[in-house]
Amino acid sequence: MDIMKKLFVIITLVLSLMNSSMGQKLDEFYGFYDSKLRQHGIVGSSVMILKNGEVAGKRFHGMANAEKNQPVDENTIFHWASITKTFTVIAIMQLRDRGLLSLDDPIVKYLPELQQVNNPYGKMSEITIRQIMSHSAGFQASTFPWGGDKDWHPHEPQEWSQLVAMMPYMQIQFKPGSKFSYSNPAIIYLGRVIEILTKDDYEVYIDKNIFRPLQMHRSYFDATPYHLLKDRAASYYIENGKLTTARFDVDTGITVSNGGLNAPLPDMVKYLNFLTGSGDEKFFGQILKRSSLEEMWKAQVPVLPQENNGENRRDSMGLGFFLESNYGQEFVGHSGSQNGFLSHFYIRPDAKTAYIVAYNTHAIPFEGDKTKDTRLLDRELKDFLFGRVFPSLSAK
Repeated sequence: MDIMKKLFVIITLVLSLMNSSMGQKLDEFYGFYDSKLRQHGIVGSSVMILKNGEVAGKRFHGMANAEKNQPVDENTIFHWASITKTFTVIAIMQLRDRGLLSLDDPIVKYLPELQQVNNPYGKMSEITIRQIMSHSAGFQASTFPWGGDKDWHPHEPQEWSQLVAMMPYMQIQFKPGSKFSYSNPAIIYLGRVIEILTKDDYEVYIDKNIFRPLQMHRSYFDATPYHLLKDRAASYYIENGKLTTARFDVDTGITVSNGGLNAPLPDMVKYLNFLTGSGDEKFFGQILKRSSLEEMWKAQVPVLPQENNGENRRDSMGLGFFLESNYGQEFVGHSGSQNGFLSHFYIRPDAKTAYIVAYNTHAIPFEGDKTKDTRLLDRELKDFLFGRVFPSLSAK
């Protein structure tokens, strides 16, 4: 056997062993995933794991709609809540790259209404778009005291004028730029800037400039189109040990840029492939330059360090994306939680690997039973994937 044939045999053997190891790791994860979902009472969930633009693993669990006995499958549409924010900040970077704004512009240049907010730390004109993108501007965390338990109560404020009316009663919480503090209203203001500068509704702008180029044809905001209703997941709460059904297909109103996205996992895979650089390179010209995307993944402000199962973990905030150094790897991601849905994704850009998971059940622990907790489940799955799957998934 000549040297080239020997080399081919060796490479084939190594690849076979790597694929076998990866398959074993995925099987271990599937078993862990299924058992943990049952333990925490999750009605339905999906997860997909990506490598080099391909789906390396996927799993569907439980029911998209328990009342209809409808199982979760590839077409199930989940609500992605705050993951919407990543689309909003990408749109802001698009406008920056086109010369329509600067990240260091004061937000009041575009939204003079914010001059009404009380700022004990200085002038509102000192708060920049960059600070808002990195959640360091000092705006409050929660959206607004809104909604209620009546069917006729709006889920969120519906009109910009309603937010403007609240501004004289708002106050900046800390010196802008001095620290990280997650803020939902801040991202709503970015959504408004997009509308002011482009003359498009936020939903229309994102559809034209991100969804369509990525061929995310089944992604949309708020009310589900009639032809997709059959695939829309219901959502649930487990509170005080009791399972209740959340409102179906809520309208996020004026807060849409903060959390209005709905999509099936295959569409979100297209988005993650764009983020990892595994998709068609033409998208970087149509959507965003690679250098601009990578600029968003540079740390702007630290998030308090946390102990994570004995690992040294460092968290930072980039421009709209969370940056996490964990298990000796560098990740970029975001999570979402609203109306009974929870979700998150992480990408490892250097290895072009990623995963995304969604649940349609928010289990909230209480004094009598702490075994059902979707947020704890979410961390457990992330730790398993970071510690046991991604090192194999990302091997050369």
